[in-house]
Amino acid sequence: MTIKSDKVVYNHILVRYGELSTKGKNKKDFISRLLHNVKNALREFPALTYEKTHDRLYIMLNGEDAHKVSDLLAKVFGISSFSFAIKVPSDMEEIRSMALKVAKNSDALTFKIVSRRSFKQFPLISDEINRAVAADILRQTELKVDVHDPQLRIQIEVHQFDTYIMINTIPGAGGYPVGVGGKALVMLSGGIDSPVASYLTMKRGVAIECIHYASPPYTSKRAQEKVLQLAAKVAGYQGHIRVHIVPFTELQLAIYKHCDESYAITIMRRMMYRIAQRVCERQNCLAIVNGESIGQVASQTLESMQTINQVVQIPVIRPVVTMDKLEIIDLAKHIDTYDISIQPFEDCCTIFTPKNPVTKPTLKKAEKLESFFDFEPLVEACVEQIETINVYPGTKFSIEENADLF
Repeated sequence: MTIKSDKVVYNHILVRYGELSTKGKNKKDFISRLLHNVKNALREFPALTYEKTHDRLYIMLNGEDAHKVSDLLAKVFGISSFSFAIKVPSDMEEIRSMALKVAKNSDALTFKIVSRRSFKQFPLISDEINRAVAADILRQTELKVDVHDPQLRIQIEVHQFDTYIMINTIPGAGGYPVGVGGKALVMLSGGIDSPVASYLTMKRGVAIECIHYASPPYTSKRAQEKVLQLAAKVAGYQGHIRVHIVPFTELQLAIYKHCDESYAITIMRRMMYRIAQRVCERQNCLAIVNGESIGQVASQTLESMQTINQVVQIPVIRPVVTMDKLEIIDLAKHIDTYDISIQPFEDCCTIFTPKNPVTKPTLKKAEKLESFFDFEPLVEACVEQIETINVYPGTKFSIEENADLF
């Protein structure tokens, strides 16, 4: 079905809330946060105006391009769905006239009318509205009624003064508005998993900052470029993301100098967690997030997770922990990070992977190996030398164009 938009001008977008509609006393705060996030996502459209109610958000287009607005709106968490709408007075003749115009503007062969009467004092009940509008369309077009699988579904929402007529339902991103659940720090590597973990964390209403561990010259500038490109992709769901780049080389070399090779990854991850917790304290983040999946690599067995977790006192969240690799890849493709993640630029974890990493490390052995060298000054140096970069959606990161960042 196609819509001949030159004949019908959609002047509104009607937004339906997602899970936040079930949040009881917190609902008002959730709706306010959602409105803030929507305005932030659509800031490039200055003519837009907004009206929020307890169960809907109405966006007045005021001449802005509905399709361009919808592309950005689809990435705002907390939205169940939205529709292009035409606003008319709550008068039955106006409703019938516009609904007929919408029907004539479609090349569909079958239709259905679905009315919702929010204003209960309107003189016709929903079924009577459906019948009156359908009768006009049957008399004046070739369309036939199909209540089960219509090609054209005309939705009518009647309020006290205004009525909204819609034909399309566009899926929203779902979840909770970003920010209602506090803030977390994502350990963002250049791989497939951590951008997906970032997306899933934001979907639950948690704002994120990111931390990345760089080990130049063993990791290339292209690897850092890749991470910033990934951050720019996931920033589309939040507005912007701070990325904290940690100079990890000296600490990583010290680990490999003083520790058994089989435990190197375990000790390295424990150091990363220590650094991440200190950044969390500085940035008011309430948890560490990573892309670990049970059993995927040696450092992601339950025994490894337990030994590594012991160095921090804040929650460590693993959104993809039970997903298999194909599920993670499918989601990475959905959020458009997969093609960036598979670029052949390795991070510090893959560059220094030992031949035979331990899969069942013990806390006692890890602590003994760490006692062989004074790692605290190295950890502090990493934290003090962090470089923070603000990443915005759509930013193009390349060494050639942003030499000052590399």
